[in-house]
Amino acid sequence: MEDYHKPDQQTVQALRNIANRLRINSIKATTAAGSGHPTSCCSVAEIMSVLFFHTMKYRPEDPRNPNNDRFILSKGHAAPVLYAVWAETGYLKENELLNLRKVDSILEGHPVPKQQFVDVATGSLGQGLGAACGMAYTGKYFDKASYRVFCLLGDGELSEGSVWEAMAFASYYQLDNLVAILDINRLGQSDPAPLQHHVDKYQRRCEAFGWHAIIVDGHSVEELCKVLSQPRHQPVAIIAKTIKGKGIPVAEDKMGWHGKPLTKDMADSVIKELQSRIISCNKRLYPAPPNEDASPVSLRNIRMPSGPSYKPGDKIATRKAYGMALAKLGRYNDHVVALDGDTKNSTFSELFKNEHPNRYVECYIAEQNMVSVAIGCAVRDRNVVFASTFAAFFTRAFDQLRMAAISESNINLCGSHCGVSIGQDPSLLPPIHSSLPLSPSLCVTEVMTEQPDSFTSSSSSFPFTFSSTSSGEDGPSQMGLEDLAMFRAIPTATVFYPSDGVSTEKAVELAANTKGLCFIRTSRPENNIIYNCNEDFHVGQAKVVYKTNDDHVTVIGAGVTLHEALAAAEQLKKERINIRVIDPFTIKPLDSKTIIDNARATRGRIITVEDHYYEGGLGEAVCSAVVNETGFTVHRLAVSQVPRSGKPQELLRIFGIDRDAITQAVRKMLSSSANANVASQYDYVNPPPTTVSRVRRNSSLSTLSPLLASIFIPTVANERHEVPGAACHSCDGSEIFCCQLQVRSCAAPPLRRLADSPR
Repeated sequence: MEDYHKPDQQTVQALRNIANRLRINSIKATTAAGSGHPTSCCSVAEIMSVLFFHTMKYRPEDPRNPNNDRFILSKGHAAPVLYAVWAETGYLKENELLNLRKVDSILEGHPVPKQQFVDVATGSLGQGLGAACGMAYTGKYFDKASYRVFCLLGDGELSEGSVWEAMAFASYYQLDNLVAILDINRLGQSDPAPLQHHVDKYQRRCEAFGWHAIIVDGHSVEELCKVLSQPRHQPVAIIAKTIKGKGIPVAEDKMGWHGKPLTKDMADSVIKELQSRIISCNKRLYPAPPNEDASPVSLRNIRMPSGPSYKPGDKIATRKAYGMALAKLGRYNDHVVALDGDTKNSTFSELFKNEHPNRYVECYIAEQNMVSVAIGCAVRDRNVVFASTFAAFFTRAFDQLRMAAISESNINLCGSHCGVSIGQDPSLLPPIHSSLPLSPSLCVTEVMTEQPDSFTSSSSSFPFTFSSTSSGEDGPSQMGLEDLAMFRAIPTATVFYPSDGVSTEKAVELAANTKGLCFIRTSRPENNIIYNCNEDFHVGQAKVVYKTNDDHVTVIGAGVTLHEALAAAEQLKKERINIRVIDPFTIKPLDSKTIIDNARATRGRIITVEDHYYEGGLGEAVCSAVVNETGFTVHRLAVSQVPRSGKPQELLRIFGIDRDAITQAVRKMLSSSANANVASQYDYVNPPPTTVSRVRRNSSLSTLSPLLASIFIPTVANERHEVPGAACHSCDGSEIFCCQLQVRSCAAPPLRRLADSPR
């Protein structure tokens, strides 16, 4: 503490005055809005005063200056006190605070980056510290600059596990430029916080996580000034004991006041009392300017130095192609950084680490924190960030992903090991002999179809095989089957689904230059190169990879299922049945025009096949794209149930997304006689607008193997899936359901059996 200079009495009084003005403006704003959290603001008034007017170094006229100290209000519901701070600096006009929460005001109920003084959106509690870790890591290891990062948390959010993931990360990487201030005001929303005012317990917990933890009176500006001036050799946690509603006598330390503004009469009375505590002093406090030691960064035009170097006939898993592409991109762009969650030898981000160890961040098995750290690393356009893990494991970080969109964050995520195709080399497997009733959701054939010797597309020629160098049948806990639905639901997301090494490399380059959140879905099996290395790719532009002048059905697949579709095309060609195969490349945005134009050439017949659950994936994206088209029929093949361990080709076959299932679906779609046969086996019972129930009669399971019967008997008899044979006036009467039947806005006539439909 030798370097500590105790503030003079005028400075102390000025800080106290600022704290009370912050309270007054928070109360005024929330009362004017008729909503908000004045008591949560009042507990941190002194903390905010000392931080912004004594400790932090920044330029208030330029909130996004790269040299500024950073601040994150993790307890985002206290936003009015943050707005009051920026009014105190002069950046905002004081009367703007009265527009809090209005639709035409930037001062929203919780902080968002449309406010220049906000780097990341908060309000979903427990996420601010993870983002602060990313900012502090960038400052210390990438920028090598002197700016510090301050994060203010509430005691309620300390029950979130993501906070402690961030605590562990910060101590492991010795982020001594990071300060977390814990507002221990005792009270949560509906109950007291678990530890209430036992600040010693908070201290022991923080110390156990490797932080230097200090207990202070959170309403003493002297103590706050002193503790925030201490030298740092590890991350610092300031445990500030405060009173919720401090300065509002009726609400101080009382339950029932969370998120409740004061009435105008109450507010006037409290404000009058607070104004009486403001003692005139001649000292005006201004923030100190920052050190100018953060170098300018430009993230424009992040490009590969050369095109892909794959050759026709090469085989590579897209997950490995991702790692190779990322390492290549980093080779010529110093601000590309990579994060991973202890899966780098599976996602192949280890290839980046091997070449660029100083720009690789191991986040270990803490996916929520990894996403938050990625958001923090990308703040103020300091880095192009890629983060990877199994696609399945991003589901636990969905709230962080959702908040990344609200934060207007530019981060790139790669999810490997998608779908049921994550096992070992099927070339080592004997043929599978099994039988299941054919349905749109489950197509299992009698015997394994002979593999075609070769495949020819408009792009290249190569022998078609399905193989993987890795082994293991990990089961459904490792299979990404919900990820497309999750990422498609995020407004700012772009979803790439490359199918070979060339398109994967292009996806990595495009993602680096695409605003918003980008997701690249990669697969474990090795597959052949489809595209020439000079093939041009764009976001939202699909590729027609197989076509003739007389195609009967359009088949849309991606990743593993695209290769299955190409094998099916060769197989059907021997039967003089031609299909058109489309690679969407991006699932969002989807190239609706290419799909519609090509489907028209095949009389509106579309089959989608995806290694993903039915809900929210490729099939639903295509249905949404063609819903307003007349005469279109969509048949969807997808994973219908929770899968199990098995070889990839076994599982592709069991769940009806392999080449044989595709050929069967094409034949059925083209067979008018099959319509009557299938329709006679089903009753349709009172379907609601968007869901059709199916009850299969006289189903015989005698042909099932004992293993498969044990899997599917409970659900085969009564499934909730699309209806084979459903027809409306816009259909061509084929066996497959009309896409319009799935959509509420469709004006299709009532569902009926095909046998009763006029031809």
